[in-house]
Amino acid sequence: MKPDWIAVDWGTTQLRAWAMGPEGPLAEAASAEGTAQLAPDEFEPALLRLLDPWLHGRASVPVVACGMINTEGGAEARLRSLPCAPVDPAALVAVPIADPRLSLRVVPGLGQSDPADVMHGEETRIAGALAALGRFDGVICLPGPHSKWAQVSAGEVVSFRTFMTGELFALLSQQSVLRHGLAGEGWDEAAFLASVSDGIAHPQKLSAKLFGLRSEAILRDLPAATARARLSGLLIGLELAGARPYWLGQPVVLVGDGPPCASYAAALDAQGHAPRRLSGAACALAGLAAARGQVRIAASAGTAR
Repeated sequence: MKPDWIAVDWGTTQLRAWAMGPEGPLAEAASAEGTAQLAPDEFEPALLRLLDPWLHGRASVPVVACGMINTEGGAEARLRSLPCAPVDPAALVAVPIADPRLSLRVVPGLGQSDPADVMHGEETRIAGALAALGRFDGVICLPGPHSKWAQVSAGEVVSFRTFMTGELFALLSQQSVLRHGLAGEGWDEAAFLASVSDGIAHPQKLSAKLFGLRSEAILRDLPAATARARLSGLLIGLELAGARPYWLGQPVVLVGDGPPCASYAAALDAQGHAPRRLSGAACALAGLAAARGQVRIAASAGTAR
């Protein structure tokens, strides 16, 4: 197999790549070597470990990458200012790499001056989503450790806001006093939805509500499944309260995979605002194809589910 080019999506926890042919992906590979685990001199070896099977006998295979490699891999790409299209093939940044089998270019992230905000990688998923949606004016939400709410119009990102909801959940559930009551399995959907509404209605009470989870675990044997669901619901509710100008009265598209995206969908649906959902992986690949200038592949890859 000799790919025409290679698409790379490099997040903080995972490295994902696709070997691309004229009609789309020929093969896919992934590793757990996310950017957060690597020192600057470890990025190229990690990339080569994943891509090596596709590179035998090759020279200067084009690689287009997006994600946190912008900030943590020694490949800081200049941020593009809003309003702008989420990706631009002319804006790709060439990154020096020692192995002659690769030619690496990075998709620059987006920067917003007021209020100050940045994104690295999400802009590529937004491009993939727009390729799937066609003409779309509204809001694209990308759940994750740092979830993004982006207002898009006429093919451009007009504004966006980042919420550290996923990281807050990880810190509170793993490193705070709440961790003692969260160990175990299971999920209480009714408790989650009730806490989402509580978080939206009373964001000023978040800190007290959080310690209430610890108190109920001691005094009432609050089940871990309920405590976890309520913690998630309170934090997502707080986010929805802050992001209300983005989702209230506007069409919303969720871009993501797995439980986090499902939780956001359930939370919005409970507020009477059912969003459309697109696969995060498909949108990432479609966006990378768009960044390379392959609009036809991008338009067919970001399929809704």
